[in-house]
Amino acid sequence: MSEIAGTSSGVRPIAHTTNDATDAEVAHEAYAFACMKCGHGWEQSYDIEHHVDAEGRAFVIYFTDGMRVRSPLTSPNCHNCGADLVRIMRSGQVSTALRSLGGEPRRRARRADAEASDATPAPGAPPARRGHHWHLSDLLHPFQSRK
Repeated sequence: MSEIAGTSSGVRPIAHTTNDATDAEVAHEAYAFACMKCGHGWEQSYDIEHHVDAEGRAFVIYFTDGMRVRSPLTSPNCHNCGADLVRIMRSGQVSTALRSLGGEPRRRARRADAEASDATPAPGAPPARRGHHWHLSDLLHPFQSRK
């Protein structure tokens, strides 16, 4: 995407600034990631410094939270399970999917489930419904047995 000169990724930098220390042009980009093994999804924003080496070749350096990181476009790994089968998408995909499913962060959901399980249901009340829970890997199982 940003690493390949002369090609368009469809991702447009949010803003361009200049790093005063190196006079490098800095672009801000964000990506969404989904692990195809465990189903974990996350989003990350990057500050990307564009440089030119002594031979005139362009290269970029990625930063997250002020720390240098390797390019997320070459071989990202899942933050949850460490798998390298990760899909890269435009930013906003993970948060949009969570909102459409009515999802909330798992910590809050677990806390709410624990509080609900402590309460005894009223006599004659229908059983409490639990939220639908699935992982992307569950959907891929039928395709893994094909050869």
